[in-house]
Amino acid sequence: MASPELLTEELDRLLSFAAGARRDDGGFGYLAADGSLDPARPRETYVTARMTHVFALASLLGRPGADPLARHGVEALTGPFRDPGHGGWPASPDGDDTKAAYVHAFVVLAGASAAAAGLPGGAALLADALSVWDEHFWDDAAGMAVEEWDRAWTTCAGYRGVNANMHGVEAVLAAADALEDGGRAAELRRRALRVVERVVHGEARTRDWRLPEHFDADWTVLPEYNADRPSDPFRPYGVTVGHQLEWSRLALHTRAALGPDAPGWLLADAGALYAAAVDRGWRADGHDGFVYTLDWSDRPVVAARMHWVLAEAIGAAAVLARVTGERRYDDDRRRWEEHAAAVFADDATGNWHHELTPDGRVGTTTWSGKPDAYHVAQALLLPRLPVRGSVAAGVRAALHGDRD
Repeated sequence: MASPELLTEELDRLLSFAAGARRDDGGFGYLAADGSLDPARPRETYVTARMTHVFALASLLGRPGADPLARHGVEALTGPFRDPGHGGWPASPDGDDTKAAYVHAFVVLAGASAAAAGLPGGAALLADALSVWDEHFWDDAAGMAVEEWDRAWTTCAGYRGVNANMHGVEAVLAAADALEDGGRAAELRRRALRVVERVVHGEARTRDWRLPEHFDADWTVLPEYNADRPSDPFRPYGVTVGHQLEWSRLALHTRAALGPDAPGWLLADAGALYAAAVDRGWRADGHDGFVYTLDWSDRPVVAARMHWVLAEAIGAAAVLARVTGERRYDDDRRRWEEHAAAVFADDATGNWHHELTPDGRVGTTTWSGKPDAYHVAQALLLPRLPVRGSVAAGVRAALHGDRD
């Protein structure tokens, strides 16, 4: 039986929309603006992993039809999407052999959520994905993940990125929540703390909460990286407002996962990083909404409004409100939700427009179509969940009546 408190009408409509991404040849495809599959787009592993995660959460919620979709995703990730010769997951089974930390973080997340939901193959997928993450991506000396390899794991790219590490934190916290091995779970949580400490307590705090995203192999900041490609969807130039909101929330998930062993700076830094993102990113160009990126003097670089940035603002405000009990964060969350309903929600499809211009028109500079249900699904769930290391653990706790 579905949980009516968590499975809201808005989330149910989003899941109905997302179901259209199922592909008969395996995995989930890229959805166009109207919800139809875009035949011109190859299958992308991160999209299939994200959709598997979303449908695993829906399975936990008891939504009818979610189980087959989540199983479809697990079968794709353990089958045609996986490299049978060298292990791991290429960026796409349809021609891109690059093996990226960003992609593998989402495979770990998909496996963790599938395991949490008790789906067949979920635990095996998680074990396989964690093994690959350990062997090829986790750099214990740096306390961070490397970025990218070729197919045969022979050449590691010199670039290092914060975006992949951010999703790595999300993934290993979810894995820790799904594992039965307490020692292994504790190790993964310590790794998450190391990354958050370096990125948030180190890089962001020492730059007055302006978080650099791009580094070389020695972890030296590359402040002008992609200045000529500022609208890049994964590695934009400058300060990415949505990532600062996301890191704020992940610091609190890390704090919840560590329990009494959590250092006090996690809460303080989460609040400071959130405040900087809101103060500098909201209405930075005089129009309602969060800009995509800022330069190092807090001036807008890409003023387009991305759906995922607003979704992360909702999630961060909701988690801060739950942790601190402060009304101002609930007020923020309601403001962001009202803004989403007014300008981002697409009643014709059940998903949000993925990109808007500053004056509220649909944009396509960085994102075309509506390929992603991941950010919106979590934004709809987080305000209703107790704070745990992962969204799946929060869902399970809420279903057992835990509201703290």
